[in-house]
Amino acid sequence: MENNLNSGSIESLQPGQTLLIGARQVNNGKIQLEFAEKISASDKPANALSLLNASDSRFSSGARRSWTTAEPVDATKTFGVDFSEGNENWYDSERGMQMDLNILNPFVALNGTDYRFKMRIVEVTSKEANEWELDNVEKAAKRAGKDGDYITHSGDYIFSRTEMVLAKPEQKIVHTLLESDTQTTQTPVNQGVTADKVVETADEFIV
Repeated sequence: MENNLNSGSIESLQPGQTLLIGARQVNNGKIQLEFAEKISASDKPANALSLLNASDSRFSSGARRSWTTAEPVDATKTFGVDFSEGNENWYDSERGMQMDLNILNPFVALNGTDYRFKMRIVEVTSKEANEWELDNVEKAAKRAGKDGDYITHSGDYIFSRTEMVLAKPEQKIVHTLLESDTQTTQTPVNQGVTADKVVETADEFIV
């Protein structure tokens, strides 16, 4: 296995594949890596609403994104890409200094074993939400399509997070998903509701 630049693209990304799109320079000398993955239908319940509104662009099911902060020297060692400031592949953009990577199915070898970088979905309710999520409910809370009704769990907002984990290539990633209420609402809900969460865990992945 190798981490090859420009071995994939967001347009050709298939369910179950992961794409390391690129990196950008952030504060304190660190970089932020952007990953994308189309979560396989076998990894989560099928969304009938998206299927029945496939021609509506607000319901289009694109790849999920996840951003991970890293030390340039550690990212260089992991992916075999020079992330130092002297690399001429950095370019200035409206988001700052960026570098395009497009590495399909990025991996790392640890103690003789290859591990894929895989995306995991973790859903929480308002009780477990962080300060930014609570201050930005309109942007952060889960909706039925862009600008659609809020999807709730036991009457509470759902916040769907993504995180990157390391897993063996054949290993299935099990997500933490909350069962949605049968009806959705556009009105504020009780921020203090204690939700019964549906939690599943995957064996042997490394956070």
